[in-house]
Amino acid sequence: MELDLAPVDMDCMRCGRTEAMRFRGMCRACTEELHAHFSRDVRVIEVADYEPKMNVTPNAVALKGD
Repeated sequence: MELDLAPVDMDCMRCGRTEAMRFRGMCRACTEELHAHFSRDVRVIEVADYEPKMNVTPNAVALKGD
């Protein structure tokens, strides 16, 4: 059995325009419009290093038997 992935005319789920697509979804114009509208620049967010609370001891379980 061979899988046929040839484009078939389908309606866009966003605008309703008929276009040849391999899978049901958005047309090329809608996809490009959304990529242009929601594109963001990559940025690095710096956060403070994690420091445990003073009332927490790292080896509390190990010291419990003493």
